[in-house]
Amino acid sequence: MLEKEFWKNKSLDAFTHEEWEALCDGCGLCCLIKIMDEGGEEVFYTDVVCRYHDSQECRCTVYGERTKLVPTCLVVTPDIADSVEWIPETCAYRLLAEGKPLPAWHPLVAGSTELMHSRGNSVKGRVISEVRIPESRLEEHIIFIWNEA
Repeated sequence: MLEKEFWKNKSLDAFTHEEWEALCDGCGLCCLIKIMDEGGEEVFYTDVVCRYHDSQECRCTVYGERTKLVPTCLVVTPDIADSVEWIPETCAYRLLAEGKPLPAWHPLVAGSTELMHSRGNSVKGRVISEVRIPESRLEEHIIFIWNEA
C-alpha cells in the first residue's frame, strides 16, 4: 500500500521500487519510436510505437522482459530523469526531478488514468505499431522534433 502523496515528501533516490513504478502515468510517450539526427542534436518523435506496446490499454505487454527484448528500451532512474532532456515534459519522473508538482490529470492525483487519456496526455489509440511500418518509412511518421541544443 502506497502512502498518500508519497512523492511530495521524498527525494527520487528515496523511493521504494513500488513507489518508483507508481510514478509512471502510463502515457506511452516513452514507447514512441524516436529518430536522432546524425549530429545527435535533434530527436524526432514519430507516431510509431514499440511492437510490445498495447495501444488500447496504453501499456507494455512485456514490461518485465522489455530490456531483454528491446535493448534500447530506456529504464528511467533518478539520474536519467534529471539528465535526459528528451524525456517528455509531462513525465512524472522528469517533473519531480525538476522540483515540479504532478499535474492534476496524473493517475496518482486523479485516482485513475481516465482523465489523462481523455485529455490527450497519452498515446492511447493514436499510434501505429512498428510491425506495420518499415524502418525505411519512419521519417514519414515524424510528429514533432525535440531540439537538444
